[in-house]
Amino acid sequence: MKSDLYKRIYSAVRKIPEGKVATYGDIALTLGNRRLSRIVGYALSCCTDASVPCHRVVDRNGRLAPGYKDQGSLLESEGIPVTDDHIELNRYRFSEIFMVVS
Repeated sequence: MKSDLYKRIYSAVRKIPEGKVATYGDIALTLGNRRLSRIVGYALSCCTDASVPCHRVVDRNGRLAPGYKDQGSLLESEGIPVTDDHIELNRYRFSEIFMVVS
């Protein structure tokens, strides 16, 4: 069951386009349960699949993951400025994720 859930999480994250981000909660909501936010974070922290753009997922305040040292540079390479380990969530959030993931 966990494996299926992780596949669904990774599928949702793959839908975030370059230059946009989503929150852990956004991904959880697209899967139908906002309480999955922490599981989304854990699934991304142990993801080894390079096709999953884990760097495009931030916390609800636009904060980067503290243990992901390359996240900021990866986001900046996509045109998303990072200041003090934060991004401007209102500007770069991919709100359409709710429509493209079922």
